[in-house]
Amino acid sequence: MERSLKKMKNSNTNSTRSNLMKDSELFHVIHKVPCGDTPYVKAKHAQLIEKNPEMAIVWFWKAINTGDRVDSALKDMAVVMKQLDRSEEAIEAIKSFRPRCSKNSQDSLDNVLIDLYKKCGRMEEQVELLKRKLRQIYQGEAFNGKPTKTARSHGKKFQVTVQQEISRLLGNLGWAYMQQAKYLSAEAVYRKAQMVEPDANKSCNLAMCLIKQGRFEEGRSVLDDVIESRVLGADDCRTRQRADELLSELEASLPRRRDAEMEDVLGNILDDDFVLGLEQRTASGFRSKRLPIFEQISSFRNQLVC
Repeated sequence: MERSLKKMKNSNTNSTRSNLMKDSELFHVIHKVPCGDTPYVKAKHAQLIEKNPEMAIVWFWKAINTGDRVDSALKDMAVVMKQLDRSEEAIEAIKSFRPRCSKNSQDSLDNVLIDLYKKCGRMEEQVELLKRKLRQIYQGEAFNGKPTKTARSHGKKFQVTVQQEISRLLGNLGWAYMQQAKYLSAEAVYRKAQMVEPDANKSCNLAMCLIKQGRFEEGRSVLDDVIESRVLGADDCRTRQRADELLSELEASLPRRRDAEMEDVLGNILDDDFVLGLEQRTASGFRSKRLPIFEQISSFRNQLVC
């Protein structure tokens, strides 16, 4: 009888432990928090469960300094710092500690840096990083020779094609050129992005470039494609609203005409080093890896300035 009671007690204890373990695993799955008691796990718990970003940063630093999942700790810490308006600090942290990270993590760190440069208004550095990433694809160094790569956003994994990545990078580059008032360069980049993967948002940005150059009829034609839903993403309410606003801006600008001073400005805002320099880089070594989106950029530019 005693043995039977003891077995029942042990069975109940094991069952309780098993249920606790299952509850713990379920908790980590629901809240997307890793299991364990390491500095990185504590950082994620502070970030996602306690909603204490300052404490999360303290634990992320400890994770980096102790070598605990440094790739993820550095990237996640930079994202939290950005949310706290500590983007400059995040930039310096990535630059200082990315040598400790694996080769596979460098691409995701670059993407975080692009957002941080944008947040801080450091356009020159953003442009240079975007150019470098485009050259890596252009020279066949990205994606490890595969047509897709795995990306992660908000804890979810998804596949990104080469075309999607090129379009994204070109879109960011065009936006950065616009912030520098290099509208001719931005136009060239947006047109290439639209050739790779057209979408209504980039169409609006292209139209803005044309309006800023006083090329109103061309801008109207691009906006008409959005308003008439002839381009992907035109059904989005915010995009359509933006297209309407740009059309109103265009109408208000019609009486204006470009003078000689405007012509001089336009002549100096084309980023020849990148937009045109891609042609020279095919002279040796990687001509066979050349992507179609970079073809005939020189002839396109000549048409613009003629």
